[in-house]
Amino acid sequence: MTNFNEENIYSNFHLSYFDKIINNKRHEIINLINDFLIGRDLSDVLDIGTTKDDKNPSANIIIKNLKEFNEYKSISDQKIDNKLFSKCLNKSICEEFLEEEINIYSSDLVISNATIEHVGSENNQIKMISNIIKLSKKIFIIITPNRNHPIEFHTKLPLIHWLPKKTHRFILSLLGFKFLALEKNLNLLNQKNLEQYMKKLNFNSYKFKSINFIKIKSNIILIGEKN
Repeated sequence: MTNFNEENIYSNFHLSYFDKIINNKRHEIINLINDFLIGRDLSDVLDIGTTKDDKNPSANIIIKNLKEFNEYKSISDQKIDNKLFSKCLNKSICEEFLEEEINIYSSDLVISNATIEHVGSENNQIKMISNIIKLSKKIFIIITPNRNHPIEFHTKLPLIHWLPKKTHRFILSLLGFKFLALEKNLNLLNQKNLEQYMKKLNFNSYKFKSINFIKIKSNIILIGEKN
């Protein structure tokens, strides 16, 4: 299974108007998270779903623009060779983790941007959150596009993602988006889905923040804190 990042399909040197909007939203997310982290005693950070693409300016943009940490770590199913990270584990976040791996990679802050919608089934998404909770010492942050927004940000198509998922996937395939038509590559979420997942995991210490586009939530930011 390969984690998918939107940058891999839409990377080019001439950003369209819509691409510029998406880029602006990324910076709004960065500012929101950095504001939230002000005054918090956090030494190390773990990035989940890091991409090996380091040429595109949007690649790994969140982790590269957070407040300064003493140590940066990465878990990704891509092999990461980036000097930012002192430790890199080439493994899917949906797999079982050994106690030794948890001890090495657990961090004060665990963050994942635009990955959970690309790990496949609901069970995989729940397993991902469960592992993130295990790996987090203090805070975890999960960011994902909002399925309830009228524009779908990977295809840039409006409204069809509101159809039943099987119908949506069928239409994507007809339109040439065969990769994204597969659940293992794109499984969109809304806030209600994430609330249901947290309930199944019996984790209650969390809250949501969001970024808006055309006055509607475009990105959901789930923030969990461990006592």
